[in-house]
Amino acid sequence: MGLVTGACLADLGNDVTCVDIDEAKVARLNAGQIPIYEPGLEEVVGRNVRAGRLHFTSSYASAVPPAQFIYIAVNTPAGQAGEADMSQARSATQSIAQHLSPDAIIINKSTMPIGTGDWVTMMVGRYVEGRVPFHVVSNPEFLREGSAIVDFMNPDRVVLGSTDPEAAKIVAELYVPLNAPIMITDLRTAEMIKYASNAFLATKISFINEMAAICERLGADVKEVARGMGLDKRVGPAFLEAGVGYGGSCFPKDIMALAHMAAVHGCHPQLLRAVMDINHDARRSVLIKIREGLGSLEDRRIGVLGLAFKPNTDDLREAPALEIIHLLVQEGAHVQAFDPAAMEMAQRMLPSVHMCSDAYEVAEGAHALILMTDWNEFKSLNMRRLKDSMLYPLLIDGRNIYDPQEMAALGFHYRGMGRGYDTAQSSNGNGAASADVVEASRSIRV
Repeated sequence: MGLVTGACLADLGNDVTCVDIDEAKVARLNAGQIPIYEPGLEEVVGRNVRAGRLHFTSSYASAVPPAQFIYIAVNTPAGQAGEADMSQARSATQSIAQHLSPDAIIINKSTMPIGTGDWVTMMVGRYVEGRVPFHVVSNPEFLREGSAIVDFMNPDRVVLGSTDPEAAKIVAELYVPLNAPIMITDLRTAEMIKYASNAFLATKISFINEMAAICERLGADVKEVARGMGLDKRVGPAFLEAGVGYGGSCFPKDIMALAHMAAVHGCHPQLLRAVMDINHDARRSVLIKIREGLGSLEDRRIGVLGLAFKPNTDDLREAPALEIIHLLVQEGAHVQAFDPAAMEMAQRMLPSVHMCSDAYEVAEGAHALILMTDWNEFKSLNMRRLKDSMLYPLLIDGRNIYDPQEMAALGFHYRGMGRGYDTAQSSNGNGAASADVVEASRSIRV
């Protein structure tokens, strides 16, 4: 988020210096190497570095004093009790305060708990002791990994919050070229807008996943259910795609943090807790489907297509695939996997998993294949070739990207998420399906 924000602000004609305490990361950026996978980012960064508008340093002392606007764009991960860990924000705020110039505007860009704007004002105020006038503005981000550049340049809205409306209006001028609605409110309301937005989107995901579980038992197809719902203008189609649940760096930690804030201030966030529970259930349902199809997982070879939490990113934070793989390994399975972007990081995090060169190697000798991330390249695979490479053709479609009838016609034992198959007939954990797998396994040494 910080790199995208800095690069896009530079692309709008501003002179931007990005600060990071990781000197190795700064060195890579200065060498023209982008440390994350984000479509379009390399081009925007390169263009603005060459134009002399974008710079990288690890020195607060050189970056902060000449700056009129200072964005705080650090990570706020989940703490031990689900609260937002503000240690990085605290460190950044203290470093900024040491080098602040008069009338600079500190802009909280990270997703931070309600009241952080007041907290930053207090921390900086204690340090400068009235010697340096400054302003604090909350400007929550609404960027999606995989489309962050497009989202920054084409926002649905820009939200600004401050106790100083004039400071907010000055920040608003940065975003005028984007031709988007600009909403100015108080600090705490701006901070809450971010949390409420993410909580609502996560709720839609968990709602459709709960409907998928019900569809599965009652013989309905959740994809058609979602399509019928989405045509209602009051509902809309966005975030109504059933699957293995949400992951990534935002939804999991933000929902936990909001629930924590609510609980410690005397509320009872039942809906938020249910959203989190349903999300975990959606992930674990994949394991149940594999057990239904194979019986025991001991010494079974399982292929996993996709590791990142969503396509067009290499981000593995809270990725559903990681939890599923952990559970598979715990039950004695051998896992082989492929992801178009996240292989290098995944190898470090999953040393027991065999990383493959492509999807076809993943299918080789597998008793089951699990689609975990809906990369476009997985939608156009030669499915017959995949099936013929497998030892037993169990296909778990965790993102519902394949047609059940087409997969069945190819000979797959297909299991989608809420696609309405008859569990009594097609799920046979210790019966015919399991016996077929055992018979097939005799031809290969796992």
